[in-house]
Amino acid sequence: MATLGVERLLNDRSETVEGERLGLITNPSGTDSNLNTTIDLLDAREEFDLRKLFGPEHGLRGDAQAGVKVEDSTDERTGLPVKSLYGEQKRLTPEMMDGVDTVIYDMQDVGCRFYTLIYTLGYALKGVAEADKRMVVLDRPNPISPLPVAGNRIGDDVASFVGAYELPVVHGMTVGELATYFNGEFDVGADVEVVEMRDWSRTDWFSDTDLPWVYPSPNMPTPGTATLYPGMCFFEGTNLSEGRGTTKPFELVGAPWIDADDWAAELSNQGLDGVAFRPAYFSPTFSKHERENVTGVQIHVLDRDAIDPVTVGLTVLASAFTASDDCEWIVYDGDYFIDKLAGGSYLRETIDAADASAEPREIADTIVGSWEGDRTEFLDVRAEYLRY
Repeated sequence: MATLGVERLLNDRSETVEGERLGLITNPSGTDSNLNTTIDLLDAREEFDLRKLFGPEHGLRGDAQAGVKVEDSTDERTGLPVKSLYGEQKRLTPEMMDGVDTVIYDMQDVGCRFYTLIYTLGYALKGVAEADKRMVVLDRPNPISPLPVAGNRIGDDVASFVGAYELPVVHGMTVGELATYFNGEFDVGADVEVVEMRDWSRTDWFSDTDLPWVYPSPNMPTPGTATLYPGMCFFEGTNLSEGRGTTKPFELVGAPWIDADDWAAELSNQGLDGVAFRPAYFSPTFSKHERENVTGVQIHVLDRDAIDPVTVGLTVLASAFTASDDCEWIVYDGDYFIDKLAGGSYLRETIDAADASAEPREIADTIVGSWEGDRTEFLDVRAEYLRY
């Protein structure tokens, strides 16, 4: 079994933070291998002086849905103050760290550019540097680490809380590695220390670690969800349901105007390795098409070692848009949300330019091919920061 960073801190690295006043950025995924929370573990030990808690998107205890602002509060279990990093602002400010010497970060990432918890980490590093404090990152497995790096590097001109720091869609790094990448490549200048894992390999899927999965957000219920997420998250920028409000987010996708049987048959003929499609019928309990009868497909992962989730997601997306004029891109505050996810307008414009006779897989391959230069560039850059 892999030994987590939090377990190493407790068992043989306690001197890392002994005698310091501590803050902790965490959520329900911050546990040891026996499902004890990092909050409780630190609070129970006399040698650790835990003073404040900081909660990301979805809240410290994970009870807020995506995009819902979270207020400051007091943690009922420990009585500690909780400062929200997903409220009126998302940055860890020097004022928040008053009375704290070192901030500990311990949350499970999913290995994809879109996931906001890694930007909580990046923003926290900036705050720590500004306040002349210190950060200790307790490392955790990247659950989809065996997947190849994929996608374009997102530029500063379209950077947001769903994509920044010139990351590709699939980055293949742990949170500890990301912390040093953010700090080193973008001149953050934070005093940061990583408590590394033991007995973890970059070729390990999460199931290979023998660790229990605690979902890091309400719509990331399983490691299988995380496997499809890098491609299916693009549907968040459309008027189709990406399965939020069901028990299979990012595995179910559809809309009321879709012919489920035809769509499943077309997608099954696209030559996508490692997956299968079946017609699916569902009614989301919240989010897009709430309480409506939605028709679409469920994507089944048959061979995770063969799957290319970005190509899968783009093929499904192109197939939907070339088949129906009812499919639309969502606009927020005058901007296409898909452009924030995709790192620019190329994805959207390429799909919009295709006619109904275009093969969805060919459209996807064109988009993925245009990103190859960015992908190889990132591989060279990240090599300096890999630890495992």
